[in-house]
Amino acid sequence: MATNGSGSGTTLGSNDEQGVTRGTTVIADSVVSTIAGIAVRETDGIHSLGGGATRAVGAMKDRVSRSNDPGRGVKVEVGEKQTAIDVDVVVEYGTLILEAAKKIRIHVTDAVQTMTGLEVVEINIKVLDVHVPGADDGDDDEASESSRRVQ
Repeated sequence: MATNGSGSGTTLGSNDEQGVTRGTTVIADSVVSTIAGIAVRETDGIHSLGGGATRAVGAMKDRVSRSNDPGRGVKVEVGEKQTAIDVDVVVEYGTLILEAAKKIRIHVTDAVQTMTGLEVVEINIKVLDVHVPGADDGDDDEASESSRRVQ
């Protein structure tokens, strides 16, 4: 049996027409977290996922590995047939937060249930901040300039 290196996940039976199991399918927690993270990012009004520290560490990790982690800011609990999801988001200024939360729940539920067959029983959304356009644009450049000036 092949494994993906993740010790957690859910095992789903695969029955044929006679009800005989011909093997199992294991869906790792990271798979559900990735699906949910992508669905949240595709929701209008969402600037980013994760808290300040999570975003900072993730940005550094992304630069070093030259990839990004779509599951950043998403925590999941996966059972045999159900999953619960916690999401930390930063919304764009002007976004109706309750409407964005409804859209997140719809997008995440549709994506996870369609792709995994797991029932999404709960999606908890924590809005950590509001992104104001122009407020942090160019912070990376300013930080790198100040670090070059101070030696």
